[in-house]
Amino acid sequence: MFAMTALRRSLLAPASRGLSTAPVASALHAPTTPKGALDSETKTNNANPVPQQKEPLIKTFSIYRWSPDTPAEKPRLENFKIDLNQCGPMVLDAIIKIKNEIDPTLTFRRSCREGICGSCAMNINGLNTLACLSRIDRTPSAATKIYPLPHTYVVKDLVPDLTQLYKQYK
Repeated sequence: MFAMTALRRSLLAPASRGLSTAPVASALHAPTTPKGALDSETKTNNANPVPQQKEPLIKTFSIYRWSPDTPAEKPRLENFKIDLNQCGPMVLDAIIKIKNEIDPTLTFRRSCREGICGSCAMNINGLNTLACLSRIDRTPSAATKIYPLPHTYVVKDLVPDLTQLYKQYK
């Protein structure tokens, strides 16, 4: 509050004392090179920058799939290929990308994306962890294997039934 009052006083002070209120040039508002002109320092044309195309880095994700709608069908691992250059750095980013762009039937839990709530807990490459905190291994040759939490009943795909966990917690 004090800082705001001091700021108001400093802004109103020149006008109240009869001083000029003409705008003052600031380092924040330095002149820029017009679009299409050559920049004297870099000798480049700013109008048409050449986008840097990265070579695709394809990673395979093997994800546990099972649906209660088809109980006769056995659980299976389904492989999805993702370009890591078009995806965020965490395993949860890859799972969201798969759901949004490849297979909308993929089911999983997520909530905060900050590692606080624990709703994205799953088994990733044999380690029980949170998908939002687990970084993607950028080695394209090794597939990332994703399973639901072990020792829990599976509701569908990567969604475990947590009722037993909540009973034990009480």
